[in-house]
Amino acid sequence: MNSLSPSKFLGIPENFAAHGGRVDHMIDVVHWLMIALFVGWTLFFLYCLVRFRQSANPKASYYGVRNHVSSHLEIGIVILEAVLLLGFAFPLWKERTDTFETVQKQDPVRVRVIGWQFGWTYHYPGEDGKFGRIDHRSKTSASDPGIDLDDPNAMDDFTTSVLKIPKDRPAILMITSNDVIHNYAIVPMRIQQDAIPGRSIPMWFTPNKELETSVVCAQLCGEGHGNMAGQMEVVSQKAYDDWYADQTAGALKRNAPKDATASR
Repeated sequence: MNSLSPSKFLGIPENFAAHGGRVDHMIDVVHWLMIALFVGWTLFFLYCLVRFRQSANPKASYYGVRNHVSSHLEIGIVILEAVLLLGFAFPLWKERTDTFETVQKQDPVRVRVIGWQFGWTYHYPGEDGKFGRIDHRSKTSASDPGIDLDDPNAMDDFTTSVLKIPKDRPAILMITSNDVIHNYAIVPMRIQQDAIPGRSIPMWFTPNKELETSVVCAQLCGEGHGNMAGQMEVVSQKAYDDWYADQTAGALKRNAPKDATASR
């Protein structure tokens, strides 16, 4: 982000995602357009205050504007906004959506993100890379993802309250909710996605720097909305692998059938 970036001047956090530079560019273009409109309309307002002041125009005119300058200005602004939408926003949206097929072939980290009033639960698939079956009837609390331990694929699944992912490796987060509509937003990654009950919506990005940051709910979801902040850590691949192995081993031990545990 360059020194002439309005978003940087206004305090946007540093970008930590591979795609974030293009998002920041889009944000800067929008800011520059808004600055131009603010300056232009402010100057026009001040001109009107002087040009049409009562002392210079003691008798009111009921004919109004007799030229089409304002109409031309409005048409010009509409054209600029159309260029912004068609030339910047749509291509960026297309690029992001079209990369999903590619990302799935790059051995991404996969995590289910479950929103609830008022927090986040992260469900990892364990060593086998396969998520266990979800049975909503088995949930015991608002934060329970509802993992069905009768499914063999669920034996090594584990949950955490902190999202941990490795640097320089694509991550696909499947966003959902246990109660009302939330919105999962990671500002340093320049990405967010609605969490909707009954749906699992993919959100993908590649972190390119290590960090510890907060994730927030960007959708008003109840009286505790303002406190619905979670934690996210981006670590080295080795640190992630070590942590993941420990979590998987712990899950296998916890989820092992009672008779199998007793026979050891």
